[in-house]
Amino acid sequence: MKALVFHGPGRKSWDDVPDPKILQPTDVIVKMDATTICGTDLHILKGDVPAVEPGRILGHEGVGTITEIGSAVTTLDVGDQVILSCISACGKCGFCKHGVHSHCLGTEGASGIGWIFGHLIDGTQAEFVRVPYAETSVYKLPTGVTAEQGVVLSDILPTGHEIGVRYGHVKPGDVVAVVGAGPVGLATIATSGLYGPSRVIAIDVDANRVEQAKAFGATDGVVSSDSDWKEQVIAMTDGLGVDVAIEAVGIGQTFQMCLDIVRPAGNVANVGVHGAPVQFPLQDLWISNINVSMGLVNTDTLGVLLALVAQGRIDPDIFVSHRFALGDIIEAYDVFGRAAETKALKVVLQA
Repeated sequence: MKALVFHGPGRKSWDDVPDPKILQPTDVIVKMDATTICGTDLHILKGDVPAVEPGRILGHEGVGTITEIGSAVTTLDVGDQVILSCISACGKCGFCKHGVHSHCLGTEGASGIGWIFGHLIDGTQAEFVRVPYAETSVYKLPTGVTAEQGVVLSDILPTGHEIGVRYGHVKPGDVVAVVGAGPVGLATIATSGLYGPSRVIAIDVDANRVEQAKAFGATDGVVSSDSDWKEQVIAMTDGLGVDVAIEAVGIGQTFQMCLDIVRPAGNVANVGVHGAPVQFPLQDLWISNINVSMGLVNTDTLGVLLALVAQGRIDPDIFVSHRFALGDIIEAYDVFGRAAETKALKVVLQA
């Protein structure tokens, strides 16, 4: 089969590799119907995730059709079309039982790490994928939900919802600021609306993305290159700052921006993946009573979000800006990697 293989920082290629095989009774083999590229894949290619070894097939999102099942699999059948969660869950350990799938203690990949696709085991940017813990790590695609929509549910919608909105404790009437209007930031904006905030402010250096964010539910936008960007944000509150500031980029500057605009007793939720140390001025912040949260998505709300998509409450189609054939993945990486020029959000690759 063909797959997108990581060969070390800055190096990748579309290679011939062996077909995956069933290794454990709880495995299934899936023929990929659609997959995508994540900002985390770009971090891997920059060398920010050293656990990813050369030779690894990248990708952790997608929808596919089951072609083979392990002997212990009883609730899935060959021919089922399924969403592959970006987080694998054994379903039996203490973390899984508490919904903290990101720290699944299963032995696949590494015990204590639920993100294994494209990280610790071969991933989804391939023609076929072996899926461990299949019964507790995939979701059957219901009638009316497309494979393309399912791809958006693999990662970015649960990530924005869980790590941004839920960890940020968004509640009715809140003023919420999302710093970074890329795909995950937009997913945070889209799902924050489920909780009834009074304002959702999109903040980004790209004026196009700020404007684009309004289609996802942002009520206001601020271009962060403006010299008075902070004053603009504060003016949209009671003068004390936002109730919830959500970081969706993954650099120190944007994390500091969140600290600069959050009100006393507010919440800062870090969603971005950071590849370098970040300054945290605890000596100044301790007196402000703010809560700071961070984490890796658990995808424990994927089923809920899938139901909302099926009912038309969330529209995942607006996240998809470009479509490619799976074999054109190198071109797709180029387009996604130059998002500021190409206006790329999610690029979907279809088999």
